[in-house]
Amino acid sequence: MHDDQHQPWHQVQEDLRQPARDLRTMIPEVLKSYGSMHHAAMADGELTTSTKELIALAVAVALKCDGCITSHARGAARAGVTRQAIAEALGVTILLSGGPGTVYGPRALQAFDEFLADYQSQE
Repeated sequence: MHDDQHQPWHQVQEDLRQPARDLRTMIPEVLKSYGSMHHAAMADGELTTSTKELIALAVAVALKCDGCITSHARGAARAGVTRQAIAEALGVTILLSGGPGTVYGPRALQAFDEFLADYQSQE
């Protein structure tokens, strides 16, 4: 079950890997700065990293960004977010985004399930 053919969200991640590397070689300071901002924004604070991953996943769904969904579904799985918490966050996203949320919300849940299976198999 772990081959990329059966894991579409792993394939999205893989498809973006080389183009991201290519762009990073052309504008390294921009992407280094973005990476620093990402780490600062997602670090534990008054809000936990898991809460921030829920917010980020909800925004990714609202923006209809498959790469962002992939990143934050993986981050949520890593941060120990539960499937029910994902579903509830997606419910809020659907409330605020309407029809597109009903399409991208299930995609985000599928991505989360795929990455969660990875982390559960490592335990």
